[in-house]
Amino acid sequence: MKNVKHLVFLAVLVAQAMVLSVIESWLPVPQVIPGVKLGLANIITLVVLVFFGFRDALIVVFVRCFLASVFSGGILGFAFSISGGILSTIVMALIYLRFKKSFSLLGISIAGAVAHNIGQLGAASFVMKELAVMSYLPILLISGIIMGCFVGLCSGLLVQSLKKTNYFKLENRG
Repeated sequence: MKNVKHLVFLAVLVAQAMVLSVIESWLPVPQVIPGVKLGLANIITLVVLVFFGFRDALIVVFVRCFLASVFSGGILGFAFSISGGILSTIVMALIYLRFKKSFSLLGISIAGAVAHNIGQLGAASFVMKELAVMSYLPILLISGIIMGCFVGLCSGLLVQSLKKTNYFKLENRG
């Protein structure tokens, strides 16, 4: 029964990440810089990392990226999304698991946002067979820091609230 509850929690979190992605696509954010997004779904990635761990965070990111590509992005969208998502999850997990006393969720989120942008540019460079794509990196690093701050603040507030309610401890109650 414990595994079923765990799976249900993860499925609900994937659904929440998908909803946040849809809401983000509806926001009238001026596209002054093409490709820059808020990354609201990464709030869920951080929550999963904190409450369930690295493996489950990777699963949620993979399923979210896959479903998003099925519904709207296609195979190229999946390649960019998954490369950024996996790299950012690995970076956030390494920092969280090894240095969580030194870094807040805000700092971890910023590192994840920057890693996400680097992963996407790496995928774009590989797909286009053009290293010049990396000239876009300074702009994306700045946007990653800004967006990472926003996502980190939201994640921190959500994690604090969930810890107070013991919401995810329900999983351990047979």
